Amino acid sequence: MTTDRFEATYLIETPLDPAKVAEIMAGEQSSGTFTRVAGETDELRSRTRAVVTAVEELETVAAPSLPNAWLAKKGNAGPWRRARIVISFPVDNVGANLATLASIVAGNLYDLGEVTGLRLDTLTLPTSFRSRFQMPRQGIAGTRTLTGVMEGPLVGSIIKPNVGLSPQETAALVGKLCAAGLDFIKDDEISADPIHAPLSERVPAVMEAVRRHQDRTGKAVMIAFNITDETDAMKRHADLVAREGGTCVMASLNWCGFSAIETLRRATDLALHGHRNGFGALSRHPLLGISFQAYQTLWRLAGVDHMHVHGLQGKFAQEDEEVVSSAKDCVTPLSEGINDRVLPAFSSGQWAGTAQPTFDAIGHSDLLFMAGGGILAHPGGPAAGVASIRQAWEAVATGQSLSDAAALHPELRQAMDFFGKVTG
Repeated sequence: MTTDRFEATYLIETPLDPAKVAEIMAGEQSSGTFTRVAGETDELRSRTRAVVTAVEELETVAAPSLPNAWLAKKGNAGPWRRARIVISFPVDNVGANLATLASIVAGNLYDLGEVTGLRLDTLTLPTSFRSRFQMPRQGIAGTRTLTGVMEGPLVGSIIKPNVGLSPQETAALVGKLCAAGLDFIKDDEISADPIHAPLSERVPAVMEAVRRHQDRTGKAVMIAFNITDETDAMKRHADLVAREGGTCVMASLNWCGFSAIETLRRATDLALHGHRNGFGALSRHPLLGISFQAYQTLWRLAGVDHMHVHGLQGKFAQEDEEVVSSAKDCVTPLSEGINDRVLPAFSSGQWAGTAQPTFDAIGHSDLLFMAGGGILAHPGGPAAGVASIRQAWEAVATGQSLSDAAALHPELRQAMDFFGKVTG
């Protein structure tokens, strides 16, 4: 890869020659179409055409992954060949335009008649191109500074019930969660600016509780207020959070869109907690949509500071291997020489017992470890739930088994007995 080009890797399935399909893809997403047209000179093609740089044939299957009317009309009955292909695109076709970048690497390709499966797998950018886009304002280091947690995982939880609490009830719950010893508390993705708890009332009430806790203890708890909305409203909500002394806002990335998140990023220095709800629709089929590596690359170009990755042994559909690779993607710089690492946010069925497999898999604690039931349902109460998670992480970081640590810490022992037996 050179400084004037970026690369995208795809998985495709087709009954045709994958090399020919790759050339069609390159043409469709740059200067070409299904046939050469007037004005498409050799000079123009040399400047602007995408180039296929690799085609690796994989397995062949007996049935297509997805229906395809174009192929059916041609009577094509397979077999269906799968391949991994790499396409290099000219940077100058895009400029500093994130929405257009996304449309080039993940646009009409999905509708091509030649494929019965297509997935954007990876996206790799030269440093000079990455530098044209937004950077995280806080990232891992800034989030640690804002919370005062300079080592170990940040321990967080989610406001539950998801919806229905009034501003005063929400503030009272936040006060209890702060007292339990949390570093981070977030709104649920389905609770943004509801009639029963509008942000105009909820933010001041919650931040008053946070400030009282900070006055008593010196601890600044980070609250991720869900400000998902249209662009102007999100800017107003972020301004309100900043005026009240807050340090973080959350947005549902897929539903706000790149342009809204970029605009929000430019408008505030608050930590931007990126919630990926809806990503499953883009990713769960192995031969359709987009992998997390490419997905998080695009959103990091919008300037987010935190990215959700789900959790190990959690309640969602992703394999643990995918959760681990996603977390590693978040802490890997997008381009050489740029520190744009973002904080991976683990959630979904997390409790003290999942600290061990998480640490074993990723080998570090630069992460946000969020537990709902693992804290709020702990038999000893929320403070004991938080303590059990901290005890678990302290143990695994020093090489101590959770069983041995539980013998020393009643909170961890209660968690192990209540949530499930832990080995090791």
